[in-house]
Amino acid sequence: MSIILQIETATTVCSVALAKDGETTTVKELNERNIHAEVITLYIEELIAGAGLKYSDIDAVAVSSGPGSYTGLRIGVSTAKGLCFALDKPLIAVETLESMAQGIIAQNNIDAHTLLCPMIDARRMEVYTALFDARGNVVKQTSAEIIDEQSFADQLSAHKILFFGDGAAKCQSVLSNNANALFDVEFINSASHLTLKAAQKYAKGQFEDVAYFEPFYLKDFLVTQKKN
Repeated sequence: MSIILQIETATTVCSVALAKDGETTTVKELNERNIHAEVITLYIEELIAGAGLKYSDIDAVAVSSGPGSYTGLRIGVSTAKGLCFALDKPLIAVETLESMAQGIIAQNNIDAHTLLCPMIDARRMEVYTALFDARGNVVKQTSAEIIDEQSFADQLSAHKILFFGDGAAKCQSVLSNNANALFDVEFINSASHLTLKAAQKYAKGQFEDVAYFEPFYLKDFLVTQKKN
């Protein structure tokens, strides 16, 4: 038996969930920009108290590891590591795009020949993305892509592709002329999407080094300064 606290802060959504034996039991989340630092510890406290648990009852902490928002990832990973240090519990990392693929599969009846393309908003027409098959297996590794009319042309010539996530909306106008391009712009990231992978990693003992683990930023964080 396992009770895993799950944290998702890679996008504008701040989401925490509890999962027991590979099944999500409770979720608390808010989709609002720059809210993560303000609410994340409160949400965790509310979930644990609401479930009638103590912090020591948690068997592991799972966190969405990126790519995504630099600040969001820092807050989520720092919170997860702090809990693991304080409770002496293992840390599980779940790649964000992979958990998104699991989330869309859980919410839809995906045709076996359809590819899944989670997209996380980056700058302008850039997204963090990857391709998965209908079972959640990786078809194309995670990368940062600038989307134009030729993006995914080879894959779209042979497959329907479901584009989803907060990066899909801005790409819809560019890619929607292709009949094989499908869009779910209502999809939001959730800590509940980590459940399957977190349970699998817990069962296999696939834990991170709490002291040295860092989020998967994919790109360096750039700080711009205004000129006087």
